[in-house]
Amino acid sequence: MKYFWAFGEKKCPDLNAIDPNAVPYCPLSVNYCKSTESTVGSTMIVTIGATVPTGFEHTAAEEVKEKIGAEVRIGKDRGRIYFEVSTERLSQVHLLRSVDNLFVIVEEYKHYQFKESKEETLAELMQLASNLPWANGLEVWRLNNSLKKRRGRRRGPHVAKGKAKAAAPDAEDAGEKEPQPAEMQPSIEDRPLDGAGADSESSSLGPEEAASEPKVLKFRVTCNRAGDKHSFSSNEAARDFGGAIQDFFQWKADMTRFDIEVLLNISSEEVVIGIALTEESLHRRNITHFGPTTLRSTLCYGMLRLCNPQPSDVIFDPMCGTGALPLEGAIEFNSAFYRKEEGDGAPGLPMDAVQWDVCRLPVRSSSVDIILSDMPFGKRMGSRKKNWDLYPACLREMARVVRPGCGTAVLLTQDKKCFTKAVSRMGGLWKKSHTVWVNVGGLHAGVFLLKRTEGTFGETPEDVYEAPGNRSVESTAKEDKELS
Repeated sequence: MKYFWAFGEKKCPDLNAIDPNAVPYCPLSVNYCKSTESTVGSTMIVTIGATVPTGFEHTAAEEVKEKIGAEVRIGKDRGRIYFEVSTERLSQVHLLRSVDNLFVIVEEYKHYQFKESKEETLAELMQLASNLPWANGLEVWRLNNSLKKRRGRRRGPHVAKGKAKAAAPDAEDAGEKEPQPAEMQPSIEDRPLDGAGADSESSSLGPEEAASEPKVLKFRVTCNRAGDKHSFSSNEAARDFGGAIQDFFQWKADMTRFDIEVLLNISSEEVVIGIALTEESLHRRNITHFGPTTLRSTLCYGMLRLCNPQPSDVIFDPMCGTGALPLEGAIEFNSAFYRKEEGDGAPGLPMDAVQWDVCRLPVRSSSVDIILSDMPFGKRMGSRKKNWDLYPACLREMARVVRPGCGTAVLLTQDKKCFTKAVSRMGGLWKKSHTVWVNVGGLHAGVFLLKRTEGTFGETPEDVYEAPGNRSVESTAKEDKELS
């Protein structure tokens, strides 16, 4: 049986006029209900929503078009995209490099008319929960669970370690206990989506019957709200909407150890209800330890697509920190060669690690194709005062090693005033091409795309100002000769 999932522009329905017998909504007596329209075979066409780094929505849309072949709609609120895909390609969606979180759309309303009073609005949201077409979304959620690798039970991100251990054992604690036989361990996929099963904690059955009885799903509702014309708060909407879902499905609410997460995204008049398909953000794929300035892998991918690496390009990250940028580049754009400052190289990847002074790079002039770097913001690393000396010096040294006329630099910084001033002093060497404004840990930062001009290093007016250490043009030429 094939499912087709299409969404058009909708207005808020009159929930009192809905006839539950006329629409194939899921009753509590069955796990699923299947639509009688547009169903052939075993594939569904569903709408997937994805959160992406703000500012890189168009970059993410290009990747989806390139790898999935789907048309992408960019959401009204920043950081979200939507596209239709067949469930046969669901595993490929998880391989996208530019998206943070994925969710399947249950229903969306582009012009939802909220009531003026808070009580009426919350009552309408509660009534809406029991009249949504949950069937396809829950089927995709179950299919998604069968595709992804088991990572153990999930824990909420905002729970203290002590409380989490006291509430229930985590994956490590559970591993110390005697494992149950496979037939006695009910999987998430085998749990009923209705209230037919009983929770083992409250069951009055015998030990053997209780062990084989599937557990009730645990869930939570997360409300993401944008706009100042709402009469309710995000917590109030999540509380009442979640209560209605609990009454409808007889699931058990759990804010930290949940199996299924329902998303209620509200942006002005737009309302999107979805079910999360990712347990944790995909930006953690390359991260084993978070340093003070570790960059998200999805943001790194966006920066790499800006510079468009070509085969055989030499790419430098002179201030790599934990190496997030060159590591993402060596994995995704592995036809280029990467060199990073500090740290260790990555076995099996086209990448070297060298420790150096960013203002005195031991590299021949005009030998690098792309400079890619997350510059110090002057908050957790360095200071704003030091940036006024550091930025002009490193931009000048970057201009020396990059190929004139075709070289590129993609630089991320939150110290926009200092960076803009430094680039203006490099007018003969660098030309600002494009800027993408992004959110980095709550900070409004910019990704600046610079193009190297045809100007020869050492012959522009900007070179009158020498780099730290009184490095002259003659000494630079001498070092180039020694390196060659």
